[in-house]
Amino acid sequence: MKKLFALSLALVMTLSLAACGGKKTEAPADTENKTETETPTTGDVKVAVVLKTLASEYWGYVEAGCKAAADDLRDVDVVVVGPGAESDIEGQVSMIEQQIGAGCDAIVCAPNDAGAAQGALQAAIDAGIPVLAVDTNVGIAGQTSFVGTSNVDAAYEGGKWAIEQAGTDAKAVIIYGQEGDNTSNMRMEGYEKACTEAGVEVLAKLSGNNLTDGATKAMEDLLSAYPDQIDIVLCHNDDTAIGAMNACKSAGVSDITIVGFDGNASAVKLILDGELVKATVAQQPYEMGYQVVEAAVKAVKGESVDEVINAPVQVVTAENGQAYLDNLEAMKG
Repeated sequence: MKKLFALSLALVMTLSLAACGGKKTEAPADTENKTETETPTTGDVKVAVVLKTLASEYWGYVEAGCKAAADDLRDVDVVVVGPGAESDIEGQVSMIEQQIGAGCDAIVCAPNDAGAAQGALQAAIDAGIPVLAVDTNVGIAGQTSFVGTSNVDAAYEGGKWAIEQAGTDAKAVIIYGQEGDNTSNMRMEGYEKACTEAGVEVLAKLSGNNLTDGATKAMEDLLSAYPDQIDIVLCHNDDTAIGAMNACKSAGVSDITIVGFDGNASAVKLILDGELVKATVAQQPYEMGYQVVEAAVKAVKGESVDEVINAPVQVVTAENGQAYLDNLEAMKG
């Protein structure tokens, strides 16, 4: 089934999304106050998954992929938890400790703070429990595998696309994510690399704290500091891009190119509607969730697991956005 699904995606997409799971997935309808969800615990292999949050469309896709893998694999139970916000580092650490203490055969983590997560996950490694990272690398000694995107390369592609649209005489700003977050740092590195190679000046970098409201405030500050100078806004994720768009629209700024990151359906619809968000670097959160559970089960069974499992990306624009949305709908079918 997975092979057939991958073939169908290759036919649909201009740039393929290398799928590995064909089970049903749904974007969460209302995750604003959601902090934890569980699947029934009746299988022989128990995998705990601690995500950065469950209060976003993106992490809802990761969760759906994890649960689809549990449905496909035999005698596997998956528990997926996450704090209410990516800024809740202590809450996530507590969840990691709770899942290890409750007893699991493998644990997966997308750390909000890699250093804090390492301290909590060391107990699992000491006990011989496989530790895997998804989306954001934990990087702890003894980690079994990392499933995710090369954030530097992906952001570089998004930055290059924006510069092709705006020209090499353009000036850019970067709205990054949580302070100290490794994913944020790598995406910022990729964006800066694209700008440096093209000779595009980066006027400033501000944190939006991974939140729409935070990005709106950051963009307001940037527009105030650099009036009529900003041509490109390179954002940490799609929520950040939407926040930057809101600030620009409120200020009456229309001649600007905003690039998001994650490939959320909400952002792609804005792109197709001709809004200021012009592109998003699309990851494959559903597939990452599926792959990391597959890898966790293999590790528990003593099978070989690659230390790094790469998930490709694509830049979604008005040209290929509808095909991308059609692919998301196909996942639900």
